[in-house]
Amino acid sequence: MKDRLKIGITCYPTLGGSGVVATELGKLLAEKGHEVHFITHSMPFRLGRFHKNIFFHEVEVSDYYVFRYPPYDLALANKISQVAKTEGLNLLHVHYAIPHAVCALLAKQMVGDHLKVVTTLHGTDITVLAADQSLSNLIGYAINHSDAVTAVSQDLIRETVTRLDITRPIDRIYNFFDKRVFYPRDVQSLRKEFASPDEKILLHMSNFRPVKRVTDVVDIFAKVNAEIPSRLVFVGEGPDLIRVMEKVKDLGLTNRVCFCGKQDDVAELLSLSDVLLLPSEKESFGLVALEAMACGVPTVGSLAGGIPELVQDGVTGFLSPIGDTTAMAEQVIRLFKDEHLYQQMSQACIERADHHFNYEKIGKEYEKIYYRVLGRPFPEEEDCHDSICYT
Repeated sequence: MKDRLKIGITCYPTLGGSGVVATELGKLLAEKGHEVHFITHSMPFRLGRFHKNIFFHEVEVSDYYVFRYPPYDLALANKISQVAKTEGLNLLHVHYAIPHAVCALLAKQMVGDHLKVVTTLHGTDITVLAADQSLSNLIGYAINHSDAVTAVSQDLIRETVTRLDITRPIDRIYNFFDKRVFYPRDVQSLRKEFASPDEKILLHMSNFRPVKRVTDVVDIFAKVNAEIPSRLVFVGEGPDLIRVMEKVKDLGLTNRVCFCGKQDDVAELLSLSDVLLLPSEKESFGLVALEAMACGVPTVGSLAGGIPELVQDGVTGFLSPIGDTTAMAEQVIRLFKDEHLYQQMSQACIERADHHFNYEKIGKEYEKIYYRVLGRPFPEEEDCHDSICYT
């Protein structure tokens, strides 16, 4: 590669959209020839197989007795500065303003201004944490002092500048999917393990936080199943899981609902489903809807946050006001009863995902940000020795 960069990435390494995006971006950058250093408290769960351009640096926290709580933020800032110095990093790409951007800015002060900080906002740091007066000024500081800031939807940018005193531009870069992983798969044999041939499969995948309104998923399914034999598949875990399981039991649906827990490889589960349910009350983008879209699976969900920027109502899915489970159930039933409409919508999903959200396109947008903050020209032509190149 003509102008190889050394990039540090810090993210939440566990299940969640931001960690998935950060990890997949790092893998993509490594394939393009850049050197990528993940700096986190544990191995990112989607990092997968070894790549010669990917390195992992674990953040270890000392449980020193003088501290009431282990000082992870300070340990992270120190680790970032160490890696930046020893590995000669050009820039840090951190996901979430708190704590990661703040830690990166502290590390930059220790290393020097030549180290640039790119911050990506994914949602919670703005929609939840920015409402906390004890954190809002710190979040605003992290955003205003980063060398570049991106957000995963226009709606998130709007909310950021509304909530905080932001004095700098924010670039919108949507989330992306890897078309080598997410595509319509032949999963007939796997599907037999979940449903009989005459049954439909509805799927919900999340971290089961209250904003996901997972009990609404059960309400929607109950209405659909009363009219069309169906199965409901849940993927993920979180604080509302017990509530959801209790509701399923109370409605007598236990035998029709499968709780799969956390899954690293979700592409096959998405492909075997007929509809994705996403009735969230807050959703800055909705990565799972994009991955379902790439598999040809329409989304039925809510008019919340950035979802309408991803899911085209009536084209690649249906969207209704938050909490309107009756309308959402009716839309699912309409899809299941109209095979022509379903096939049309499924094809539109695949085309929209590939055209607007493919990994080459979005990866290139991030790279342009990197070269911009470093003051370097963007290399439009590549020698194509790597598995991905610009042509």
